[in-house]
Amino acid sequence: MRIEEYIPTELLRHFIKAYRIVESEVEMTNRILPGSSFVVAFRYKGQVSYVSGDREELLPASTISGLRKSVRLIHYLQDSATIVVQFKETGAKAFFNEPLYELFEESISLDAFIKRNTIEIIEEQLAEAQNNIQRIAIIEQFLLSRLDSHTPDRLISAAVEIIHSTKGAIRIKELADTLYISNDAFEKRFRKIVGTSPKQFSSIIRMEAIVRQKQQAESLAGIAFNAGYYDQPHFNKDFKLFTGQTPSAFYKSPNFW
Repeated sequence: MRIEEYIPTELLRHFIKAYRIVESEVEMTNRILPGSSFVVAFRYKGQVSYVSGDREELLPASTISGLRKSVRLIHYLQDSATIVVQFKETGAKAFFNEPLYELFEESISLDAFIKRNTIEIIEEQLAEAQNNIQRIAIIEQFLLSRLDSHTPDRLISAAVEIIHSTKGAIRIKELADTLYISNDAFEKRFRKIVGTSPKQFSSIIRMEAIVRQKQQAESLAGIAFNAGYYDQPHFNKDFKLFTGQTPSAFYKSPNFW
């Protein structure tokens, strides 16, 4: 599998983290860990499916995926290729007016949000493009056409930064108090912009930090304790939901990103 990452142009950098081109020359299954932001994917070659137990679910050529707390297995047929748009945590709302929190743990066809004929034009252009630079330009033209005048929610952006800085180890009531907003109003605004509750978002960030720190060869038990886990079975349960494996099995497996 080959993965190439591209940085957005200046006009889109506030909303988009990166573009990824994922190409698989051979048939394979990859482990996709939960992320903290929305993703839109355009498959322009081959076939890609979700794997769940003994079942496979063919993905539409163009999909939008919400935040999630559980791992996904993706099966790529030989000679498959997809371009993935990874939004910043508060960025997707600038392009979609729909209630994004309804997409938590879901991946659906992009035509639930955008007219089918518009998507078909993009899919045709991507299939005909000669290289990845052309494909990125097609995606950016599409995104710019969707971007209206948008005023970022600075309070929610600040909340996201605080959650990241504490690696998810912060009480939501404490966070709301820090930002001088009632807990109920904060929860509502956060869900609308980010696509999930602040508590769920914090748990994703917390587990992301644990996985990342272990990759840096630190003690897993120590990291879990510092992240607020005082019960090993509880930690193991959350870890397996996030990665699909026990800690020892997960770190022996090279196929995840």
